[in-house]
Amino acid sequence: MSMTIAIIGRPNVGKSTLFNRLAGKRLAIVHDAPGVTRDRKEAEVSWGALKFRLIDTAGLDESAPETLEGRMRAQSEVAIAEADLCLFLIDARAGVTPTDEHFASLLRKAGRPTLLLANKCEGKAAEAGLYEAFSLGLGEPMAVSAEHGEGVADLYQALQAFAQERAEAEAGAAPPQASLVEDWEPEDGIDDGEADERPAGPLRIAVVGRPNAGKSTLINRLIGSERLLTGPEAGITRDSIRVPWQWRGHEVALYDTAGLRKKARVSASLEKLSVGDTLHAIRFAEIVILLIDAGQPFEKQDLQIADLIVREGRALIVGVNKWDLVADKQALRKQIEEEVERLLPQVRGLALIPVSAATGKGLDALMKAVFAAAETWNRRVPTAALNRWLTDAVESHPPPAVSGRRIRLRYMTQAKARPPTFVAFCQRADALPESYVRYMINSLRGAFDLWGTPIRLHMRKGENPYAEKKR
Repeated sequence: MSMTIAIIGRPNVGKSTLFNRLAGKRLAIVHDAPGVTRDRKEAEVSWGALKFRLIDTAGLDESAPETLEGRMRAQSEVAIAEADLCLFLIDARAGVTPTDEHFASLLRKAGRPTLLLANKCEGKAAEAGLYEAFSLGLGEPMAVSAEHGEGVADLYQALQAFAQERAEAEAGAAPPQASLVEDWEPEDGIDDGEADERPAGPLRIAVVGRPNAGKSTLINRLIGSERLLTGPEAGITRDSIRVPWQWRGHEVALYDTAGLRKKARVSASLEKLSVGDTLHAIRFAEIVILLIDAGQPFEKQDLQIADLIVREGRALIVGVNKWDLVADKQALRKQIEEEVERLLPQVRGLALIPVSAATGKGLDALMKAVFAAAETWNRRVPTAALNRWLTDAVESHPPPAVSGRRIRLRYMTQAKARPPTFVAFCQRADALPESYVRYMINSLRGAFDLWGTPIRLHMRKGENPYAEKKR
């Protein structure tokens, strides 16, 4: 039996630290600044005999609904409504504040089962706050330290007891072990993309771009709900948020990311953490949608992001957002296509999809392009076909002679897919000009329909099978 647990509390009480502790890895950004977490961040947790969906939430704050803080609180209230159990955190060193009292009252009215956790209890300074927490009316507080792991064993026992009671209530007092322990494997870790075959599981798609390009709005429109926090303010998203989804029967994991600004403008330590989280999402995605603003198409920062995606070997799709606001669509499309061809020659044939996250137009074409790019990115070419192509390519355009000596290309094979990676063997691999390698890559694209995906071609020195006999 699975359950959902939400971590609730005011800003800066250690919710994300506890989230990372229970998840077993650093998934949420942790920083001394209050209000770092804004969206709901989720993780599937396997902890001993327990499995549950864990939700990290924005700090609860008393603000008007139309403000950013008010919209953040609305996201947290959704998490409370979805939760089977709430972990309500207070900062024991700071003691019980009026804000803690207000939201403890909110939890009691919501009627959700709640465990009260007094966090930061690793020293004597927290003792007074621990005892003061009894006044919140949420039962006996549990002393924990999310940062140092103190009290976590007691928390496990409390969660196990809650799960057992819940299982007995729903299954008519059936043996709790049958409900608590199931044939369940923890979610696959994000691989490094080096395996030949795509691992079982959802297709991982990261949506990246400059701040305010409409990334969160795009994902909300795709899934048909206001899952992610949006608004006119730039830089709302800080963590990379994973959103599970299905498109036409295909399992998908969408990753919303923080906007990437020019490196020179990234100065605050919190923004550096957000940028690092976005780069992590790019590296471990399979497909990356680079979302650009139709009103400011392909600025230098967009090109740098695209180049990073290609260097990481990820499949790339360019979505041109806010297309509904463009007056002369034909002229702008031609301009962008010419810029892509000129500025991103390393991924010729790149898919360019006009979309409107606000209206939903073009999103079906975007997803079709995503799955087509995934198929190309995973493609393998038979060795026999590769070597027939190699013979024809060399005959039509022989390698140049270097220092009066011809370079002979002997054999070629595909080392792996994701992205398509090839190895060619020749006599003097280090002497082959880069221009000829580019010719081979472009010829490969046309011959095997590898448009719009990164291609890696490594030249290796061919060994002489008679060298040992001569010696």
